[in-house]
Amino acid sequence: MSHILIIEDDTDINNSTAGYLRRQGCLCTQAFSGTEGRLLWKEGAFDLILMDLMLPGLPGGELIGEIRRASRVPVIVLSARAELSDKVELLGSGADDYLTKPYQLEELWARIQVQLRHASAAPAGEILRFRHWVLNLDEMTLTAAGQPVSLTAHEFKIVELLTGRPKRVFTKQQIYEAVWGEKYAVEDKTITVHISNIRAKLRPSGTDGYIQTVWGIGFKLAEET
Repeated sequence: MSHILIIEDDTDINNSTAGYLRRQGCLCTQAFSGTEGRLLWKEGAFDLILMDLMLPGLPGGELIGEIRRASRVPVIVLSARAELSDKVELLGSGADDYLTKPYQLEELWARIQVQLRHASAAPAGEILRFRHWVLNLDEMTLTAAGQPVSLTAHEFKIVELLTGRPKRVFTKQQIYEAVWGEKYAVEDKTITVHISNIRAKLRPSGTDGYIQTVWGIGFKLAEET
């Protein structure tokens, strides 16, 4: 099931598009401003983004730039601007496709399917994001609030595990067995020591509090408050 983020301030267009895509079997999350769209995009994992340009709070063109600097998720622009120069500019700035309003939902669905096929053929899972973290899985690098953080292989895998399921609480046993691939020894302090080291390395970026201790259970990522 494809998860699509719709960023459109026209309530009727947003709702009708979301309703149609849900009937096609998609999961849809709706945003009605550029600011809300940015917040949802940073918190979620989407297969494709549909976006208007003239958005309250944050212009669509600016949001596309932010998304493209951190992710390869396909972006289809939906706009009343029909000039060729507008389309060329948007495609050049990082949009993957451009559909002029008013549009037929059947055509939109066809274009979405094309982009999803392209995305599925490309290498997946290269980037993970959580709040001010960006993990490059191919390069095994972490950037926190714009600062590179030097992690060991095991430390990176712990952060990757937590970031991949940010709302899940992982026990020490689950973390150890997922990262080391070995049976966890009772009262082993390896995970506690590694978490402490990771937090110390994150402290200069101000993101060490992202890793939350769930007392008596294990660890999870702290949601923004």
